[in-house]
Amino acid sequence: GIYSKHEGTSTHSQTIVDIAVSSYTPTLEALLKPRTKVTAGDTEYPKALVVSQPATPNCDPIPNTRTEAEIITSLVGQSTHLDDTSGTVQAVLEGMAKHDWVHLACHGVQSRADPTNSAFALYDGRLTLSMLMSHHLPNADLAVLSACQTATGDETLSEEAVHLSAGMLNVGYKSVVGTMWSISDYIAPDVMREFYTVMAEQVKAGGELQPAYALHEAIKALRSKPGRTNEFLRWVPFVHFGL
Repeated sequence: GIYSKHEGTSTHSQTIVDIAVSSYTPTLEALLKPRTKVTAGDTEYPKALVVSQPATPNCDPIPNTRTEAEIITSLVGQSTHLDDTSGTVQAVLEGMAKHDWVHLACHGVQSRADPTNSAFALYDGRLTLSMLMSHHLPNADLAVLSACQTATGDETLSEEAVHLSAGMLNVGYKSVVGTMWSISDYIAPDVMREFYTVMAEQVKAGGELQPAYALHEAIKALRSKPGRTNEFLRWVPFVHFGL
């Protein structure tokens, strides 16, 4: 769309984000999973695992992941925060089996040669999709991959989903929020504050949870901030997969 203001006016052109909510799916099977419902006022649901890696060994530092995690834990009723050294591969695997939602604020690594080796960089190593596929995740509902390039495809395999977001759907998550390219360490906390605020409102109201709408509202809020509309590369990368 044309997101800049009309010349000489204070209004913007109407674009697709004004009339539609975007969501994607790598397979039809991913749409067959029942959408999660909650009972209004039910404080027992959902439980969120929040993982932040501000200084993963052998990776560039991303210090605002800790701020991002603190924002989320303040908005989600029941949460477990694994920060820095506590965010080990084993601890995250065990936590994912016990929580409905997982939020991974860390580096993502895509393996185009073998997508099952695509991974999240944690404090003591990589958590690969193949590791996740070998574990039973009975509570899997929502995965937010606040990492770089978690929904990046491969131009040589343009008709195939070979990224982490698609992999998380295959693991069992019903909804996945990912990124198409590198994201700003300073923008992510703003987006996630708005996203989880809307999700918290949905939980409080009861009924079906709709993460795609929550992400849509978060991006709208980011675009409305002064100077953000034309920073196209900052807000476009965030995408939703599944239900």
